[in-house]
Amino acid sequence: MLIYNVTINIDESVHQDWLHWMKTIHIPDVMNTGCFKENRICKVLSTQEDEVGHTYAIQYFCLDKEMLDSYQKEHAPKLQKAHLERYDGKFVAFRTLLEEV
Repeated sequence: MLIYNVTINIDESVHQDWLHWMKTIHIPDVMNTGCFKENRICKVLSTQEDEVGHTYAIQYFCLDKEMLDSYQKEHAPKLQKAHLERYDGKFVAFRTLLEEV
């Protein structure tokens, strides 16, 4: 199983709105693509001393690379654009691909 992990640091000024939007709109939209089997959202507790905002790891579980490729090609641009338009300048994100062993 592959885990598509999105780590996001979100600004305090939009934190509560962002978390609600992620749980009620964005993550359900990602799951409705049919590319992922399950998901979880985790708050990162270990932070750097000078870090501001709140950091989360959102994990999406998929069965194979083909499903992930399909998501990234057919769905990710639109979904990421919606996130960017809503929270532009208020977040930093990076994505990693993990393999369960």
